[in-house]
Amino acid sequence: MTGGFGFPFGCVAAVAAVIAAHLAGPSPWFALVTLGLVVLATARWTTFPAALGVLVVAWALDAGFVLSHFGALVFDAASARSALVLAGSLALGLLTARRTRMLVRIPVPRRPEAVAEHRPSRAPAM
Repeated sequence: MTGGFGFPFGCVAAVAAVIAAHLAGPSPWFALVTLGLVVLATARWTTFPAALGVLVVAWALDAGFVLSHFGALVFDAASARSALVLAGSLALGLLTARRTRMLVRIPVPRRPEAVAEHRPSRAPAM
């Protein structure tokens, strides 16, 4: 996925994750886990700048709406912990993306010279 599509897709997924976590329960860990999964998936399937942007948006959603509840960013130990968790998700997503890209090998097509081409005759046999 290109960065031009990955960043908006990741931002919408992060907002949906925060809403789903808020509906699931009052614990801020629900939101942190769902946002971590969004950052992980975005880092896995899109470019690094797009994934980094999604990480920043996810942290702002977590610090502003989950930890603060008023939309104001909170800079405390809990928001620092969430930043570390989201950065770890980004690193893990980038490592898995790199690992799978390294394992893919496309074989070089071989063309044997000794194989003769055989085409059946379409002329009627006499």
